[in-house]
Amino acid sequence: YRKGPNGLIPEWLQGTLIRNGPGLFSLGETRYNHWFDGMALLHSFTIKKGEVTYRSKYLQGDTYNSNMQANRIVVSEMGTMAYPDPCKNIFSKVITFLSHTIPDFTDNCANNIIKYGNDYHATSETNYIRKIDPMTLETQDKVDYLKYLPVNIVASHTHYDKEGNSYSMGTCIAEKGKTKYTLFKVPGGSKYNFCAEVVCTVPCRSLLTPSYYHSFGMTDNYFVFIEQPLKLDVLKMATAYLRRVSWASCMKFHPEDSTLIHLIDRKTKKEVGIKFYTGAMAVYHQVNAFEDDGHVVFDVICYDDNSLYEMFYLDKLKEQMGANTMYCKPKCKRFVLPLSDMGETGEDLVKLKYTTASAVKEKEGKVLCQGEVLCDGVELPRINYNFNGKKYRFSYMCCVDISPVATKIVKFDAETKQKIEWSGGDGFASEPVFIPRPDAVDEDDGVVLTCIINAKPAQGGFLLVLDGRSFKEVARACIDVDFHMDMHGYFIPDSS
Repeated sequence: YRKGPNGLIPEWLQGTLIRNGPGLFSLGETRYNHWFDGMALLHSFTIKKGEVTYRSKYLQGDTYNSNMQANRIVVSEMGTMAYPDPCKNIFSKVITFLSHTIPDFTDNCANNIIKYGNDYHATSETNYIRKIDPMTLETQDKVDYLKYLPVNIVASHTHYDKEGNSYSMGTCIAEKGKTKYTLFKVPGGSKYNFCAEVVCTVPCRSLLTPSYYHSFGMTDNYFVFIEQPLKLDVLKMATAYLRRVSWASCMKFHPEDSTLIHLIDRKTKKEVGIKFYTGAMAVYHQVNAFEDDGHVVFDVICYDDNSLYEMFYLDKLKEQMGANTMYCKPKCKRFVLPLSDMGETGEDLVKLKYTTASAVKEKEGKVLCQGEVLCDGVELPRINYNFNGKKYRFSYMCCVDISPVATKIVKFDAETKQKIEWSGGDGFASEPVFIPRPDAVDEDDGVVLTCIINAKPAQGGFLLVLDGRSFKEVARACIDVDFHMDMHGYFIPDSS
């Protein structure tokens, strides 16, 4: 641990930051094609009385154990199809083929950490999640969503309400001839046994090509779901193994299609009657959503296409590290959905003065939404979660204006449009996580934690603590370990 220029880690900051991401990319003679496919590596920073303890451990689920036992990749991931050892007998090959036609997905949960009840789980986007011990990072029970509700694919971002309930979203593929999106709730409480209840379902606009999504929005009274033209082709996925291609190759962006924006009333558990839509875009992360004077405002990070996924193939990542490659940088956009469509055809129904976002009334209950660009070149947004679903000003994000791998992080003020940046020089920065000071009133009263990975090998990285208001360094905890690039994380305060 090293003292920062402005003193020590604040006394009130006590708890554990757990982060998750891919950390192992080859086994024996085999290697993964895509960065997202790598074996999940958990790491944590436990902050107690100004000291930081670092832990790191592979998620040891069924996928990890099978791969390790065989010393080769034997379980397929989204971007890497696994084939049996050529020396295996024909019976083994037939079994492997059948398991890929109706795929039993991986439990290599390398994307995020989510909380259900009082338990913490590693998650990716399959029907499996893995319970973990948040202190030791030991791998515990395997949870199969399909035992509780019909969802084959589940988004890796979850929302939480003040009562401790969790809300998630999954896709049910072609069950009884219907493909639908399912919003579900996992009740909180101390006497927790995993159970899930369906809040509502939204029919998919096309039976065999459901939309891919990574997150959704939630306000006090509404859910916001973006059905984007980034689609999974179910029939192609069923034959991918036979055709010797990855499941990821069955995901296509359709620029000719519109993006549907579904607004779901949390009380009635039904969609509102207005059909909101906008142009083609690809969205992975929502920043926040809130209600204001008869409108729902929601901010998202959006791309013009699906080139982001393509950029994380490991061969392409190596190219980018050494050259200035063409890069379609994302925009942070604000959309506004009016809750009433009373007005003339052709009229802009948005009445809020602080945004240029529009929502123009068309025939047959349709409303065409155009977003306002708040800023660009940002990703992995986090906010003060006490302001989730409420009117807010500040977000904390990675700067990805030159490449999808960040060297800077930024505090963005949605009201003034001002940015404050922190740069790590040669280091790479992970998603910044905001932790509010206990009993804080101001939205930005707290600290921001981010892992900085040293670009120079064998020099170790550090956990950076920034002041939420000034965005200046408060302290850093230097760890004599080469961190891995991770994806998302969850801070568990000591009180919980």
